[in-house]
Amino acid sequence: MMELLPLFLFLFAIFILMMGYSVAFSLAGSGLIFAAIGTMTGHFDPVFMQAIPNRLFGIMNNEVLIAVPLFVFMGVMLEKSKIAEELLDTMAVLFGPIRGGLGISVTLVGMLLAASTGIVGATVVTMGLLSLPTMLRRGYDPQVSCGVICASGTLGQIIPPSIVLVLLGDVISSAFQQAQIDQGIFSPETVTVGDLFLGALIPGLLLVVAYIAYLGYKAMTHPESVPAIPKEERDQVTDLYARAVKVLIPPVALIGLVLGSILGGLATPTEAASVGAVGAIVLSMMRRSFNLQVLKEVMRSTTQVSSMVFIILVGASIFALVFRGYGGDDLVREFMEDLPGGVIGAMALVMLVMFLLGFFLDFIEITFVVVPIVAPILLAMGLDPVWLGVMIALNLQTSFLTPPFGFALFYLRGVAPDNVSTPQIYRGVMPFIAIQLLMLGLLAFWPELATWLPEVVYG
Repeated sequence: MMELLPLFLFLFAIFILMMGYSVAFSLAGSGLIFAAIGTMTGHFDPVFMQAIPNRLFGIMNNEVLIAVPLFVFMGVMLEKSKIAEELLDTMAVLFGPIRGGLGISVTLVGMLLAASTGIVGATVVTMGLLSLPTMLRRGYDPQVSCGVICASGTLGQIIPPSIVLVLLGDVISSAFQQAQIDQGIFSPETVTVGDLFLGALIPGLLLVVAYIAYLGYKAMTHPESVPAIPKEERDQVTDLYARAVKVLIPPVALIGLVLGSILGGLATPTEAASVGAVGAIVLSMMRRSFNLQVLKEVMRSTTQVSSMVFIILVGASIFALVFRGYGGDDLVREFMEDLPGGVIGAMALVMLVMFLLGFFLDFIEITFVVVPIVAPILLAMGLDPVWLGVMIALNLQTSFLTPPFGFALFYLRGVAPDNVSTPQIYRGVMPFIAIQLLMLGLLAFWPELATWLPEVVYG
C-alpha cells in the first residue's frame, strides 16, 4: 500500500483542483500535506523539504523564464492598442471578394495573435469579441464561425514565438538532461527553446493551411454558409492595398524580428522578448493608441498573468519534490516500461492522459506537473526531445478544442451572443478536431515534420 502513496498524492491533487481551488495552492498544499503525513508515519524523508529554497531560487534565477512577462507584455500591448481590430477589418476587406474570405482573414489574424500572445484564452476571447458578431452579421453559418474562432485561437499552443513553447522548452530541456544523466551520460546534450520553436513551425503552419483548405471546401460545397462580403461594402474602403501594407507589415515585421533573432542565434528568447515588448510599444505609438491609461492596463494584465505562471511553477515544484520523495518517478518508470508495446505503448498512454487532463487543467499546470514526471522516462527510451515537445503541444491544443470540456469552447461561450447555442459551438469545432487528429497522426508517423528544420538550421 505504501508504494502507492505517490498515486494517492496525484489523485488527491486532482480532487482538490476539481473542487475549484487555486491551482498553485492546490499543488503546494497537497505536497505539504502528504509530506507532513509521511514524515509523521516515517514514510517520507524530511530532508527532501530542505531542497525547496534551492528550487525556488533556481526558478527566480532562470533566465529563460524572464522571457515570459516580456512576451505577455508584447501580446497584451498589441491587443490593447487595437492592432488586432485593425488587422481583422483590413484582412476581411482584402479577402472579402471570395467566399470564405472572412473566415480566412480570421484564421490568419488568429495566427498572428497566437504568435504574439501564445495564450489560448486571450486569443479566443479577443477574436470572439471582434469577429464573431461581424461573421454572423454578414451571413456566416454560426457553426463555421465558432469553429474557425476556436481553432485559430488555440494556435497559440503551437505557433512560435509563444510563452507556451518557452515554458515547455525549458521543461523539456531539463527533462532531456535528466534522462541522459540517468543513463550515465555526464556531459549531456542540450535542447533549447529555439529548437522547439523551429520544430513547431512547420506543423503550426500546416495547421493554418489545413484550416484555410477546409474553409475553401465549405465555400465549394456549402457556399451559403461562408458568403463573400457585398461589393458595395468593399467599395467603401479606399486605398485598400496601401492600408493593408500599413496595417499588416509592422506587426508581421515585429513577429518576424523576434522569431528570426531567436532562430538565427542572434538573441536568446529573453533578449528577443525584450525587443518584442519595446517593438509593441513603438507600434502602439505609430497608431497613436499609446497613452498612460493603456500602459497601466497592459502592466496590470502582464503582472497578473506572469504572477499566475510563476506561482503555479512554485506550487508545482513543491508538488514534484514530494512526489519524487515518495519514489513516484520510479513507480511511473516501472509502470511505463512494463506496458505492452514498449515506447510506443508508453507514448500512447501519456498522450491519452495528457489529452484527458487538458479538459481540466491549463497548459501551464500540465507543463509544470505532468511533463517533468513522464518526459525523462520517455526521453530515456530514445524519443527525440523536439518531437516529444511538439507532440505534447499539438495534443493539448486538440484537447482544448474537444467538447464538452475544452477550454477554448468555454472562453468563446463566455463572449458569444445569446443567439449562438452551445451545441452550435460544439458542432462547429468538430471538423477542426478532425484536422488536429490528422496532424497528430502525421507527426507521429513522420517525426521529420518536427525534427527536420532544427537539424537543418542548428545541425
